[in-house]
Amino acid sequence: MTLEAVLSCLHLLALLTMVVFLSSQAALCRSEWMNAAVVQRLARLDLVYAFAAVAVLATGLMRLFLGAKGVTWYVSQPLFHLKMTLVVVGVLLSFKPTAVFRRWLRQLRDNGALPGDAEVRATRKWVMWQAHLIPVIAAVAVFYARGW
Repeated sequence: MTLEAVLSCLHLLALLTMVVFLSSQAALCRSEWMNAAVVQRLARLDLVYAFAAVAVLATGLMRLFLGAKGVTWYVSQPLFHLKMTLVVVGVLLSFKPTAVFRRWLRQLRDNGALPGDAEVRATRKWVMWQAHLIPVIAAVAVFYARGW
């Protein structure tokens, strides 16, 4: 029982860390606030977000394989499969902003160029899609964890 609680805590901590850094990206990724410091900060925030996402995945796998309910119970739940599908969608959504933030940082370092307004707005939309998907994933997880 203690292992289950520890794994749950670690998973939640990783998830909350991910949400904080994704929210920070959403807050900073605005054309009216864009400057060299923001470009650098967005790249750092995205790196921490990626590490947190890996921690969410790792702790989720530990819960799957070491948790009290066991793999068989999880894979028998249809909502578990929905959650995993949504997680894959979230991962795919994260690739675009990560590539863009890295390109912005490279352009800034190479020639001091800042991204244009349209590109900043488009990238922020990708970040916002990710941010809005996370609570949906959490809600699905709550329902399947209770056998709904």
